[in-house]
Amino acid sequence: MSKYSKEDIFRIVEEEDVEFIRLQFTDIFGMLKNVAITSSQLEKALDNRCMFDGSAIEGFVRIEESDMYLYPDLDTFEIFPWRPQQGKVARMMCDVYRPDRTPFEGDPRYILKKVLKEAREMGFIFYAGPECEFFLFDMDGEGRPTTNTHEMAGYFDVAPIDQAENVRRDIILNLEDMGFNIEASHHEMSPGQHEIDFEYARGLITADNIMTFKMAVKSIAKRHGLHATFMPKPKAGVNGSGMHLNMSLSDLTGKNLFEDTTDGLGLSTIAYEFMAGILYHMKEMTILTNPLVNSYKRLVPGYDAPIYIAWSAKANRSPLIRIPSSRGESTRIELRCPDSAVNPYLALAACLAAGLDGIKKSMKSPESVDKNIFAMTAEEVKALGIQQLPETLGEAIDEFRDSEFMKAVLGEHIFTKYLEAKEAEWRMFRAQVTDWEVEEYLYKY
Repeated sequence: MSKYSKEDIFRIVEEEDVEFIRLQFTDIFGMLKNVAITSSQLEKALDNRCMFDGSAIEGFVRIEESDMYLYPDLDTFEIFPWRPQQGKVARMMCDVYRPDRTPFEGDPRYILKKVLKEAREMGFIFYAGPECEFFLFDMDGEGRPTTNTHEMAGYFDVAPIDQAENVRRDIILNLEDMGFNIEASHHEMSPGQHEIDFEYARGLITADNIMTFKMAVKSIAKRHGLHATFMPKPKAGVNGSGMHLNMSLSDLTGKNLFEDTTDGLGLSTIAYEFMAGILYHMKEMTILTNPLVNSYKRLVPGYDAPIYIAWSAKANRSPLIRIPSSRGESTRIELRCPDSAVNPYLALAACLAAGLDGIKKSMKSPESVDKNIFAMTAEEVKALGIQQLPETLGEAIDEFRDSEFMKAVLGEHIFTKYLEAKEAEWRMFRAQVTDWEVEEYLYKY
């Protein structure tokens, strides 16, 4: 059931003195875009008549087929609480359509909706909840971001050691004004690093919320004279920022289908099969959960990020997937490799499609690994049949390129455009000479 009607939007805009409405959408690389209109153009927008140049968006369409239309999702209407309160600014998330009024196959939101529809046809509703980590860094004298921070706080520290406690509070209060239910927040492991967790929700809502969250965090941090970054590993020698994804399926009445009180671990057959599907397809979809060259600087031993394709039923954080201890309606799996640079629509679509494939094919999950894999020898890891995630973007590209499964999930358009862009990114990186190389080799050789 819809939250808002067209009449509701008109009424709120008038009552709240909203002057600008941002029609937001996301490109295939997870970058938030928008077309801003004034309230006088609202009727046109709500009638799906707002057009934009799709050829100007990387990965969308060619210049000779550039006209695209934005279809606002009325239920995503929110007022930005950090903007001026006279002549307010609001937004709506939009789906992208072609001129013939068919959904654009290069719209990431469409891809997620397509997989969610398949899940519903199988009798499932997909729920997800992210654990979003980010860094707050100082700005230089010209207002440009640095990787410097004056604080030295660590995990769960409090003020005055945690010097950004008030910034986090401001972020949370603004998000709550936008309808978020914030479950927890705290200082993370590294200096300048923070985590904010928001409520578990249906898949599309979660993806929309991740995009809104990142925009809000960056906007409010800037108001405090800081730069917020979701770059996975902005500094060497410290923990990087992840975005663990908690996931489950319910039936159409809302009952959690991952729970089974008769099972020794409290997990259902559906949960085991869903998890098995993700483990099976993980290598070929790693490029979506960890999309940057920099993502793989986080996925190294010693910094609490997983590199092994395994799962654990216990509070073991060395495998890729762990099962949080809560059961009942909170029964879920936690995928630990994603980082916040993801396009949430594509990452969630890939995870759900992989899980559904596991259910359709009755895949069997391997045995739970309840020891610290990082402490095992290479021989012990091999004996258990544990594989590793791709170690570089190049390896992830190789796995993705040959994946008929990912091509079917994403469709020909996004699969091809995404692959081309990531191959170009990898070529550019490989041509660079880093500071480390100069320091390591210049004098020696």
